[in-house]
Amino acid sequence: MKIEDVIKSNLNLAIEKKTLLNVMYSQNVISEKFNELLKPFDLSAEQFNVLRILRGQNGKATNMCNIQERMIAKTSNTTRLVDKLLAKELVTREICPNNRRKMEITITQKGLRLLKKLDPLVINHEKCFAKNLTESELITLNELLEKFRTV
Repeated sequence: MKIEDVIKSNLNLAIEKKTLLNVMYSQNVISEKFNELLKPFDLSAEQFNVLRILRGQNGKATNMCNIQERMIAKTSNTTRLVDKLLAKELVTREICPNNRRKMEITITQKGLRLLKKLDPLVINHEKCFAKNLTESELITLNELLEKFRTV
């Protein structure tokens, strides 16, 4: 569906505006579907992102600053996200023995089990959006998006 149809516009949009609207609308569609996937697990996309970052630490603790640096949504309140994951017993938080001002965060076994359940659903979600493009088109799309967001 063309973006003009989505926004019900009869105007001839400037190509720059049309491109930005297409990227923003696509992001919203992807996010809505992803949020639907996570809802039964009582997780937000940002909480899921934190869990994936922590799983990537392979059992080693990390601090809030490192998590924040790796977040997709840089504006996320990492402390609040970790607090919610703590309440769900998906992570642990301990004071760093070398620097008492730092908190070290680690994913729990419960968190790892949850990600293991989610992994095939997330892979299916990703494949669902990619199915209309060839591998070559996906490579080109990635290259173009990386080039596009370089301001």
